[in-house]
Amino acid sequence: MEIEASRRGFLAAATAAAAGTPHASAAPAPGPDVYSRLGIRPVINGVGVVTHLGGSLMHPDVTHAMEEAARCFVPLTELQAKAGARIAELLGAEAAMITGGCASAITMGTVACVARGDRENLRRLPDTTGMKNEIVQQKSHRGGYEQQMTLTGAKIVWVETKEELERAINERTAMMFFYNEMEPEGKISRHEWIEAGKRRGVPTFNDAASDATPKERLFQYQKEGFDLVAFSGGKAIRGPQCSGILMGRKDLIAAAIPGFNPYAGIGRGMKVGKEEMAGLVVALERYLAAAEGKEMEELEGRVARIREGLADIGGIATERYVPPVANHVPHVLVSWTEAACPLKAGEVTRRLMEGDPRIAVSGFGERRLKISVWMMQPGEHEIVLGRLREILRKA
Repeated sequence: MEIEASRRGFLAAATAAAAGTPHASAAPAPGPDVYSRLGIRPVINGVGVVTHLGGSLMHPDVTHAMEEAARCFVPLTELQAKAGARIAELLGAEAAMITGGCASAITMGTVACVARGDRENLRRLPDTTGMKNEIVQQKSHRGGYEQQMTLTGAKIVWVETKEELERAINERTAMMFFYNEMEPEGKISRHEWIEAGKRRGVPTFNDAASDATPKERLFQYQKEGFDLVAFSGGKAIRGPQCSGILMGRKDLIAAAIPGFNPYAGIGRGMKVGKEEMAGLVVALERYLAAAEGKEMEELEGRVARIREGLADIGGIATERYVPPVANHVPHVLVSWTEAACPLKAGEVTRRLMEGDPRIAVSGFGERRLKISVWMMQPGEHEIVLGRLREILRKA
């Protein structure tokens, strides 16, 4: 699959320069004072919900909840328990906890499956002597997040086929890790993964960080039988960027919590403040209550407008594109022939980032861009269209 910008990654081609020539046709809106004082110019986000750009923008209700939470003290252990119970109620899970992003949820799920809540085991991590410490993972699911597991002292056992999976599972197997976005790349489906885990008595973990669209997917994977499921809190849900959700079996969530902040365990550094906990609960409540149809209608309109606005340039082709798994919302693919424009995608993304306002989009091939309109603010798609027309036509 030809992807240069994943749900949690953003390549250097799309983040090239910090300064550039002002764009003549659109005066940039001044950035917030907190950024301008540091000499940072905000970016029009045409990549989507990626950590590199700060995930997503929070609704005022979320920031208000965080402001309220900042005004007093509460025991974090009590807040984690109550907030986790509310999230579990909202998502129909046995139990849930708030983590410091989805990467933190991966670590804490591993901690639960390796140490199993035993205080002495938790104290000794990453020394896993005497514990189950092997994580089975498909080679095609290698996404760069393995260190979130191996920092606990666990090691990865790589497999490619169902036969290799059966041979890999043994008395040392602590967990089976599934990277949901990469399912199309693997030879073992998630249903086969779950079945093998149930049959062999091994917990299965699904990293579904950016798979909260459509919102039914927040319920789907646990219903299918995964023992643990993780989502980012600061992407589609639009909660605080440094928040995540780990949900699933009650015994495993209970085993993860004593290894997390505020306890002095391996997860202490993955601190989530009272403000982020309160904000995530409100964000999830809002996300589940919102009408999806209205938002999708707006996104479809932006996609159609960009395609329409590029239609008169010879050698330029556009198409509507919806990723099958993560970020399952309408995007625009823009491609061109060398005769129409000699610039490659990396050069176009660089010029967009060097302009004013800065625009971030993803390369999706040698002469093809992927543009997400999802996180754009009202009217920003028109600015993106204008800049693309200028770059492609001048070249």
